[in-house]
Amino acid sequence: YDNSEYSSCNSGERGLLHTWKGYSCSVTPERVLLSRPVLQAALGTRHGVLLVEGGQVYSFGEFPWKQSQVSEVGPLKPVLESALSGQRVVAVAAGNFHSGAVTEDGGVHMWGENSFGQCGLSSLTVVPNPTPVAVLDPDTSPPHTIRVLELACGEQHSLALSAQHEVWAWGSGCQLGLVTTIFPVWKPQKVEHLAGRHVLQVACGAFHSLALVRCLPPQEARRPLPDKCGQCNQLLYTMTDKEDHVIISDSHYCPLGVELLDDGEARLEPGRSPPLRLQSSPSEPLSSHTSASAPGLHPSITDHTGYERRRTVAQNGEVLTTTDSDISAAGTDSGRTVGGVGGAGSQNSPYPDDQAVKEYLKKLSDTSLAEETPPADSLDLLTSDLLPGVMPVTTSSALNSLVSSCASAVAERVVSTCEALSLKKRINCYNPGVGGVAGAPGGVPGGFPGGPAEERVRLEESMQGKKSCSTGDIREEEAEGLSRRLSLPGLLSQVSPRLLRRASRPKVRAVPLTPVGGLPEAGELLPSLQTEVWSWGRGEEGQLGHGDNLPRLQPLCIKCLSSKEVVLVAAGAHHSLALTAQSQVFSWGSNSSGQLGHMACPTTIPRLAKLSEGIRVWDVGAGAQHTLLLADGDCYQPILYYSGQQVREAAQDAPQDQTEGSGPHTHGVFAGGQSCVALADRNVTGFIASLHELAAAERKFYCKLSSVKNHILRPLLDLESLGTALGPASTVLLQSLARCYSRLCHLTGQHSASLTANLRRRREVKSLVMLEHASIFLDTYNEYCCSVGNFLVMGGFHALAKPSLDFFGKCPELLQRLAESSEENIPLSDLLVALFYLPMRHLHEYGRLLLKLGTCFEVSSVDYQQLQDGCSKFEALALHLKRRRKEAEYTYQFWKSFPGKMTDSLRKPPRRLICESSNKALTLQNSGRFSVNWFILFNDALVHAQFSTHHVFPLATLWAKWLRSINQAVDQAMSGAGQRAEPPISRTASYTFYKDSRLKEATYEGRWLAGKPNGRGMVKWLDGRIYTGTFKNGLEDGFGDYVMPSKTLNLNDHYQGHWKEGKMHGIGTYKYATGELYEGSFQDNMRHGHGMLRSGTLNSSSPSVFIGQWVHDKKTGYGVFDDITRGEKYMGMWQDDQRQGTGVIVTQFGLYYEGAFNNNKMQGTGVLLSEDNTTYEGEFSEDWTLNGKGVLTMANGDYFEGTFTGEWGSGLKVTGSFFKPNLYDSDGDKGRALGRLAVRPEQKWRAVFEECWMRLGCEAPGQGENQRAWENIAVALTTSRRLHRDCPEMNLSQSHNITLESLEFNPQQHVGPVTMERYDRIRHYLIKACDTPLHPLGRLMETLVAVYRMTYVGVGANRRLLLQAVNEIMSYLARIFQLVRFLFPDLPEEGGVIPEPSSDPQDKKDSNCADTQLESPKPGRVVSSSSLLLPVLLPRLYPPLFTLYALEKEREDDVYWECVLRLNKQPDMALLAFLGVQHKFWPVSVPVLGERTEVVSSTKDACFASATETLQQISTTFTPSDKLQVIQLTFEEITKEVVSSLENSFLWSMDDLFPVFLYVVLRARIRNLGSEVSLIEDLMDPCVQHGEHGIMFTTLKACYYQIQHEKTT
Repeated sequence: YDNSEYSSCNSGERGLLHTWKGYSCSVTPERVLLSRPVLQAALGTRHGVLLVEGGQVYSFGEFPWKQSQVSEVGPLKPVLESALSGQRVVAVAAGNFHSGAVTEDGGVHMWGENSFGQCGLSSLTVVPNPTPVAVLDPDTSPPHTIRVLELACGEQHSLALSAQHEVWAWGSGCQLGLVTTIFPVWKPQKVEHLAGRHVLQVACGAFHSLALVRCLPPQEARRPLPDKCGQCNQLLYTMTDKEDHVIISDSHYCPLGVELLDDGEARLEPGRSPPLRLQSSPSEPLSSHTSASAPGLHPSITDHTGYERRRTVAQNGEVLTTTDSDISAAGTDSGRTVGGVGGAGSQNSPYPDDQAVKEYLKKLSDTSLAEETPPADSLDLLTSDLLPGVMPVTTSSALNSLVSSCASAVAERVVSTCEALSLKKRINCYNPGVGGVAGAPGGVPGGFPGGPAEERVRLEESMQGKKSCSTGDIREEEAEGLSRRLSLPGLLSQVSPRLLRRASRPKVRAVPLTPVGGLPEAGELLPSLQTEVWSWGRGEEGQLGHGDNLPRLQPLCIKCLSSKEVVLVAAGAHHSLALTAQSQVFSWGSNSSGQLGHMACPTTIPRLAKLSEGIRVWDVGAGAQHTLLLADGDCYQPILYYSGQQVREAAQDAPQDQTEGSGPHTHGVFAGGQSCVALADRNVTGFIASLHELAAAERKFYCKLSSVKNHILRPLLDLESLGTALGPASTVLLQSLARCYSRLCHLTGQHSASLTANLRRRREVKSLVMLEHASIFLDTYNEYCCSVGNFLVMGGFHALAKPSLDFFGKCPELLQRLAESSEENIPLSDLLVALFYLPMRHLHEYGRLLLKLGTCFEVSSVDYQQLQDGCSKFEALALHLKRRRKEAEYTYQFWKSFPGKMTDSLRKPPRRLICESSNKALTLQNSGRFSVNWFILFNDALVHAQFSTHHVFPLATLWAKWLRSINQAVDQAMSGAGQRAEPPISRTASYTFYKDSRLKEATYEGRWLAGKPNGRGMVKWLDGRIYTGTFKNGLEDGFGDYVMPSKTLNLNDHYQGHWKEGKMHGIGTYKYATGELYEGSFQDNMRHGHGMLRSGTLNSSSPSVFIGQWVHDKKTGYGVFDDITRGEKYMGMWQDDQRQGTGVIVTQFGLYYEGAFNNNKMQGTGVLLSEDNTTYEGEFSEDWTLNGKGVLTMANGDYFEGTFTGEWGSGLKVTGSFFKPNLYDSDGDKGRALGRLAVRPEQKWRAVFEECWMRLGCEAPGQGENQRAWENIAVALTTSRRLHRDCPEMNLSQSHNITLESLEFNPQQHVGPVTMERYDRIRHYLIKACDTPLHPLGRLMETLVAVYRMTYVGVGANRRLLLQAVNEIMSYLARIFQLVRFLFPDLPEEGGVIPEPSSDPQDKKDSNCADTQLESPKPGRVVSSSSLLLPVLLPRLYPPLFTLYALEKEREDDVYWECVLRLNKQPDMALLAFLGVQHKFWPVSVPVLGERTEVVSSTKDACFASATETLQQISTTFTPSDKLQVIQLTFEEITKEVVSSLENSFLWSMDDLFPVFLYVVLRARIRNLGSEVSLIEDLMDPCVQHGEHGIMFTTLKACYYQIQHEKTT
């Protein structure tokens, strides 16, 4: 760069564009002047495309497709693509001779050469201007437009990455990855092979494609993959069991040597034979391959000394491992560092002189023929240095599926005791791209007819360090591999003694050093590092990276890059690049001009580009035959590196380093054809420089962390002596430390990738993840510091020193260099401590750089505030962790100074020492002369030691009013800052009681207040009892959950409900271990009050349900017992669990008994009725057993009177008289009403009402204070709401919450007579209160509904119970009305009148309209319990009540219904005539579908249709008042229809009205009209019986009886 150029420009510019070709000392990038900053550039062979701010696109270079328009524009004067104006472009791409753009809405525009369909527009060979291309998903109907994120273009094809992260392709060639042989592909099609994978980026070479894909989550990756190829049906994996090892090969390749012809068809290339599987062991000759096209060419055997590796050679069944230094991905290949452009202080080796370049190029051209067929030295025996005693596995998870097949393949040879052998098996994998010569006998090599052993070993040494296409570098396998091992045992006799000795050593559990899936909370905030690179297309130059030169029609994963954390891929014309998070660049493919940046052979597999140490690459670009890298070294100023084709326009000298001062900061590089482009920013107030420094610091830190992980942590975990040296406890802590370190390392890697991406794109403060989501970083550092401290406290580093010494030797320079320690002779353990505490120093770096960024902004700006907050967070954490380190070191020194049994028992990883009395004097008052007292204060306990005994007092439950230091320590233990003088009186802590008789040896965990459990907590007793809930003064009080194991049954009793002073008290549910379930009231741990007990399930031996009153755990008072087994239901009085007093029994066979019970039996006077109305009234001695005087009446009226003995239904003995009554005798006293001997309605459910009164604070009904009642209601509602809020499963809806809030206010605002307005307010309050079970009235209502249904459903649905059911409802109304009048004392008593509010006629009219819902308008409102409460109560009780009415009225309704059906067959006019309706009332015309139609003789169901429909609504209403309202509306509809045809002054007489109404009732066809009439009659408000409603109801009743007797009249 030329510095002078910058001074001429305005400061504060961004997106400056510079372009040049080739590399030499005199190269000066030219500045392209544009009005707006450039965001992205893309280069083709002879043209380029630029995206500028605002979404505009410019082009430069040669444009042959422009035809008549400008066909060439110099690079310094780009032209605007006006066809895209109006569109906001977000990404551009350039192929060799075509271009593409993506708009903000995800649309694609293409232009340029289109001969091969690469622009996706059919019937055009060139596309002169940007034209939209539809990317449509054909699987949806109608086809759905796919939103595109980015494009990539090659020579004859284009790829698009969709918003769903799938790849779409169009154009020609196998590089599309589509399942087709017909080219060109005009319409974009999905690359199905990558469907379901998350593709992050795509790149196109001239004839190949690359995709960066996120690895599958662990559970998906472990799904068994197919074992056969879907196309050629061959096995994907082969397994061979050799004498002393098992070989697994996954070298299947399909399709075999397919080459695409110009006409678009595919054929098998002649002369290529399918490659053979090479399976070799040291005991057989190594096979190689000589190309058919070059028969005389011998494989090279020269040893490449530039790279070393670990080698494993099997000799005589023993495994010997020789270890060399390199553990990098592809070996450190010998090669030269390429030249650099720019960058102050860059460290780069000199570029090779011209002579070296010429020799290198000559060497490349000489070997180009050999590269057609990979040389033999590309073979390699892959070995592993994983944990000792653990078998290596390959990257491919599909190998897992081999475990079972391996087992079956060698089943006859497996010995059950040879687990030791399976630990040491090796998997030998060979280069799949190399096949043996077809027809060569026994795989004898073409060039080596069975050479000596030394030759073979030498050949193995010379082979390249990388397995090619599929298996990858086993050495790097971690998390997944370690968790699932293949065990392939052979014969026990073949195990060497040394192997067995090694296998018997203690095994260390493998720790995955790569967090699978990354940090969960980081989620989508940070880029993924777990990536794979997939490639497809032509492979003549090895640009696919699979270790061969074969094409691939489908995307295939380059497995050796799977663990390399690739974050960016780039494709040149015939070579490929991959940039990793560790700032390394892998390159493969054509190296004709040295564009790969290394000189290693073969180039068909990814290898590291050679760069000086400390150079970290962060952006890459690939052109036709050159590579451009953007990197930084020790300084943060970006450096440019170039390798590849030299573009020489004049004679030049050897290139030199070019360094410069404070120029613009390059943030992106692009390459294409022969050109290079760099985008830079001028330093705006130091902001750009600071951003670059932050990103560079993070990249450097990640490389450092990775170095420690790979060179220190992993080797240490691999050590065989680790388990023995550390012991089990410390080993677990080391594994935990390793896991936390890996998480920190992974987060740093993700963050460095995020910062780098931010540099390339937005360069804004708000996109910094570390500000917006600082908690992720703070938590990870906290967790890591904690794990290091725990390991240190337990003496882990001291114990780790010896195995480390064995491994690193006595001069651990590597450790010293990584720990950044300059001290000499520092102990190894201290060195390890310093190394693992090193990451904490990076927090200060975060703080410093955020502060530096902050200084670039105004103090008042939002950005400044954000940066300032972030800085203080990281600085505060750094100080906190420094304190934590001091505490850990102090504690470790304490344990070291006081060894012994006591300290061993007290030593715990999280425990830290605060002070102890040997150095801070503390004495015990009144202690004996010779007593020894030692006090040790830890962060969680106070220890008092005396001679050989010691007492531990947990600080959380220490209520000492003692020294300030103890108080501070207690406060810190409660997670405070340790600044208060007094510790909090309320705490959360765990404690085990050892004196308290009730809680002895029980452990309590929860809230405390002044030394007693108070608030939420949990107690666990040793016998298995558990209480979870609230406490008060050390006792269970409030809502709680109690589990108690049953001694006899292997199940638990479970109580959930309210407690008081340590006992069950209030409402609760108790599930017994026997299967019984009680729901109801408790008092002093006993069932007391109203409750329901269910025994057994419906299919168990004796299912039954009891609901009623309990006293001291026994049924006493009124209750209903449903004996499901016998089909009987008892409704009556109980005492001490026995039926005692009056009661009723009904059975499923229709028997009905009412009378006296004694000692659980029918004993005394009673009445018994059978289904056919046979009745016995007299004495009973047992259940259903007659004994004594009585009267037996037959269904026809005949009766016996006398003495009876015997059981009902099995023959009776009678001594007495038989009477046949005279037809004219009155029935007199024989047909007495039932219910005389049953429990009176007001005696039923007294406990339910008493509980409601108690909730209101009254000892007995009506005795209490009104104000206190309202307070109790407010308390009950607030408590219930809080309880529901604390329990998510009991959450209330928003509307329910609003209802509860409105109920907490007392609606009585002033005392005095109740007005209509206040009456309505009370009515609305009652409706709301009865709607929620949390209100005492609502709970009462809910309970009454439950008991009513329990009584009258099932067996209780007996017609003889109707009268009792009606009387029970009347009793409910009276008793609830008493409660209502207690809450609202001003309400008049039953039958009282509320006057109308005013005499204003308008008001009166309005209020009358509102009141028609309940009863007919009157001068005042009559207050009655039925009008106030029936609308609330009856809808809930309606189903069982109406069923009883229907059963009672069954016969009458059947007669009525038969007549209705018969008469409804008549047309309207015939029926009106039959019923005697006067002609003047016959409708002449009726409305049909909005038009009036004349009534003729055949018209049916048309006359009075609106009245008929209105009357039918009587079945949809519940209360008598609503039903009467329906009748009134029916009359009004009839009147309306008649008045329309007569004069207006018309008035009805009953004789005229009755036949018309009878017609309407017949046409309404109400099925259970008799039941409806009876219900209205029984429950009608007495005050309306004589009004207008009463008359109308009488008319309906008369119609019902008229229809019943119609056939006789």
